[in-house]
Amino acid sequence: MPRGGRVPARVVPPDPIYGSVLVSKLINKVMIGGKKSKAEEIVYEALRIASEQLGEDPVKIVEKAIENARPLVETRSRRIGGSVYQIPVEVPEKRALALAIRWIVDGARDRGSADMEQKLAAELVDAYKGQGYAARKKDEIHRMAEANKAFAHLRW
Repeated sequence: MPRGGRVPARVVPPDPIYGSVLVSKLINKVMIGGKKSKAEEIVYEALRIASEQLGEDPVKIVEKAIENARPLVETRSRRIGGSVYQIPVEVPEKRALALAIRWIVDGARDRGSADMEQKLAAELVDAYKGQGYAARKKDEIHRMAEANKAFAHLRW
């Protein structure tokens, strides 16, 4: 931790085609090994495919997919008197966004056979509809928090 106080959050510039910060963050998450131009090709092609399937604006597809995959609560481990409790806490806005994007990209990578453009488009469409890997992950996190809400009073 720096001695000079909090480090300011880095501002992510919007992507050149749609002018959206969310699309830019999605591109950065898809990128592997610093190959940003390849990640841009993948994301833009996936958005084109998804917008053809849904007949919707690509930026709106990304926004709704991320909104549907964004968790509201999660559990944090806390050790109290030799026991470890899973305590439900609200997820901060930035972390919720990061988790949603991560789950969408992970879900696309885990899909079989097709190229990444097809897989990412399919995952975006599923997340848009509230299905797929990202939505399952969100539901799983919410179920865990719901099951442990008896320990909510132990929150710090």
